[in-house]
Amino acid sequence: MDILRIAALGTAGVLLGITVKGAKPEFALLVTVGAGLCILAGTVGKMQYLLGMLAQMKSYLPVDSSYLNTLLKMLGITYVGQFSAGICKDAGYSSIAGQIELFARLAVLAVSMPVLLALLETVHDFL
Repeated sequence: MDILRIAALGTAGVLLGITVKGAKPEFALLVTVGAGLCILAGTVGKMQYLLGMLAQMKSYLPVDSSYLNTLLKMLGITYVGQFSAGICKDAGYSSIAGQIELFARLAVLAVSMPVLLALLETVHDFL
């Protein structure tokens, strides 16, 4: 039921931002960024749960921990990129938001290259 709380917080932040934008447009961005940061703080508990589950998976499977670390890095890159691009779009800077999204995609690709190479080596050794 956390999604209902987060959705209500996000909707309240947007409605408050729209209301403030009519009176003081310079504060509307601060309201939406504040709501976004509150939602980000709410995801910390979920991330702790995910980290615990990944540690449990690591104990069950003989998987190199660097692969799980790479997965976490990719998740972090995509979340931070999407969050900051959303803020830029809200502020009216969609071109900068597009550049942030492009950089996040390239960063995920760069981080995932060692995993892809290990997969290709495994397939090559198998054949």
